[in-house]
Amino acid sequence: MVDNCMGPNPLWLLEDLGRDCSLRPGMKVLDLGCGLGMTSIFLAREYGVEVWASELWVAPEENTARFEQTGVVDQVHAVRAEAHDLPFESEQFDAILSVGSYHYFGTDDLYLGYIGKFLKAGGQLSIAVPSLHRELRALGGIPEYLRSGAGWEALAFHTPEWWRFQWEQTGLVEVTASRAQPDGWLDWKLWCEVCAEHSPNELVRQGSRDTISMLDTDRGELLTFALITGQKKEPSEQYFSSMSASL
Repeated sequence: MVDNCMGPNPLWLLEDLGRDCSLRPGMKVLDLGCGLGMTSIFLAREYGVEVWASELWVAPEENTARFEQTGVVDQVHAVRAEAHDLPFESEQFDAILSVGSYHYFGTDDLYLGYIGKFLKAGGQLSIAVPSLHRELRALGGIPEYLRSGAGWEALAFHTPEWWRFQWEQTGLVEVTASRAQPDGWLDWKLWCEVCAEHSPNELVRQGSRDTISMLDTDRGELLTFALITGQKKEPSEQYFSSMSASL
């Protein structure tokens, strides 16, 4: 896991997120923003699902080699794709999961309408993302220690309540779970400590040390992770929800 690190530990997040999902063997699952494929391997092994491992920044050949080494290549398909230009069929998936990446593209007010097209009616969209206990607007901006650790991209960090509101207002999904990890910052810090000591990549080691400094300053006051799951509504439900919202 250290060798394949691209941020907070994705398997710890996925294990927690799995409490809110209903995954069964044979389901077709999109792992959106899968990084180096650890979550895709986990989904195939633990749940017996068929996975499309979609990632922009990693060559599909590289991930396919990892899937071969771990014995899941018959279940997991590596795809290189940008999140706004996905090469999939309408309603192809029973579930779409995104661990540690959805905030890079999903804060767009219109994105849920786009990604939802690839999900079957009744299917699940589940995300785990860096989160805040209070919105930055209420604080008057990004605290300096947060800006030093996460940069201006901290603007993409939101509360679970923010995500629930955004999703519910579309009328496209029923939000079935929206929660913050009470001590998510401690897991985040623990993983950074491991990577800072053991990663073979100097950039990862330095980034981990910077994140530790940010988390030590914050101590759970603002930073955690949000875990959000929604179920896609039937087309008739979406229609009536939209009509009600417009009246």
